Amino acid sequence: MSKIAKQAIYDALKGIIPTYANNATKGDLIASGAITTVVIDGSQVGIVLDFGADTPTNADAVRKSAEKAASAVAGVANASVVMSATRKAPNTSLQGNKPQAAKAAPTPTAIPGVKHIIAVASGKGGVGKSTTSVNLALAFQKQGLKVGLLDADIFGPSLPMLVGLNEKPEMKDKVIQPLSAYGLKLMSVGFLIDVDQPVIWRGPRVMGATQQMLKDVAWGPLDVLVVDMPPGTGDVQLTMVQQVPLSGAVIVSTPQDLALIDARKGLAMFRQVNVPILGILENMSQFLCPHCGETSDIFGHGGAADTAADLGCDFLGAIPLHMSIRETGDTGAPIVASDPNGAIAGTYNEIAETLMKTLLV
Repeated sequence: MSKIAKQAIYDALKGIIPTYANNATKGDLIASGAITTVVIDGSQVGIVLDFGADTPTNADAVRKSAEKAASAVAGVANASVVMSATRKAPNTSLQGNKPQAAKAAPTPTAIPGVKHIIAVASGKGGVGKSTTSVNLALAFQKQGLKVGLLDADIFGPSLPMLVGLNEKPEMKDKVIQPLSAYGLKLMSVGFLIDVDQPVIWRGPRVMGATQQMLKDVAWGPLDVLVVDMPPGTGDVQLTMVQQVPLSGAVIVSTPQDLALIDARKGLAMFRQVNVPILGILENMSQFLCPHCGETSDIFGHGGAADTAADLGCDFLGAIPLHMSIRETGDTGAPIVASDPNGAIAGTYNEIAETLMKTLLV
């Protein structure tokens, strides 16, 4: 396979013209300097566009046209275009004795038909965030809401196993149709690739995939879209906050001090980008022996509540470390669905009720 030349990508993008208020233009993508990055990884192409503070009125059409044009270049199997949220530092080099102004992040746009988007996040992996996400989504549904669940963990998707689905979504009029299980609308990169296939993608493609699962999926109508975020504060988190208005974030942590240190970082990231913190949830709070019912503080206990108080946010509740949660997740029957009247499902329902009051759903 011949190597794809960057110039071929630039040539393909000529003639795509962003328009602004009153049909004003600044030339095509090349002339306006909107293309900040082109990354070529084999047959995959990632393109980052930055329009600064003046977002085009046809931004979505520009993105789709750019992806179509780049995909038509010989040797390109897939092209992803992302609107960058990077704020460029002012250029202090003089141009007419005036420094260039810094570019601002584009304004997030709502997903049609979706009232609220909640990010379920953590600072590190292994704290049970995905299990929390699916059971919280089911608890919202139990309150009578229309609910969707997006697995935004590109590198470690777990939603297919958690709901017991091994299907591929359909396309209708170039829009991805979400899958369904337990009455939830579902999407994950895990539905698009083989279960044993590793995802080895660079930043632009990760950002593009995240954007497509947000904007190119027939989500609506929904009262709540729960987003299972990957751990950390990387490309997916950046894309999420720049693309859609988040109603808030739920931070999941175990009571262990090490996990809480990372949870603080995740919480600080959302506050820095002005996303409301809906509260902290303590997962694996205590171990409940299935035989005698005795509790043991394997990871400590109460650390998340103390952290919530220290950081001035709500403590949402504690989910125990119980074998039934692991077993139901592994078999694709989350505990809120498989044991809806049990004590653990009851705790998830209480948390969902608390969040509904905060969001005024």
